[in-house]
Amino acid sequence: MVTIVTSEAASSPPNARREGGALWLRNDELLASTGWEIKPEGVCRGEVCVPLPGERAEALMAERDGASWLDVAGFAEYVGQTSAHDAATDTWYFGPGPEERRGHLDMLDAPDFELRDLEGRTHRLSDHRGKKVLLAVWASW
Repeated sequence: MVTIVTSEAASSPPNARREGGALWLRNDELLASTGWEIKPEGVCRGEVCVPLPGERAEALMAERDGASWLDVAGFAEYVGQTSAHDAATDTWYFGPGPEERRGHLDMLDAPDFELRDLEGRTHRLSDHRGKKVLLAVWASW
């Protein structure tokens, strides 16, 4: 059984099909599981529609068993949506899409977060709104 997790909910669509790195969902289960749906103008979430050009549509969409299907993992990659897959539990995570991130980019606001300093004090980015802030990020990998 496939489990799909988004920022809104978790679901286990009964007809989901995993084929290699692809996750195929029927259009009637797509909206409830991901918030996206197939329309004549493209793959849409609310007012935002992503048209799929010829080759891309052929790779990401299919007609099977009298229903329209979408490779959700391939579509997420195409639109730059954050995603992850745990093969052991067959759980798929789909994070914020480009339409959600667009608002932050339009305002040039970084998402809020908090960190503790070496003395254990909590610092939030939002505490410094309106000021210039330099963020230095480092990772060992």
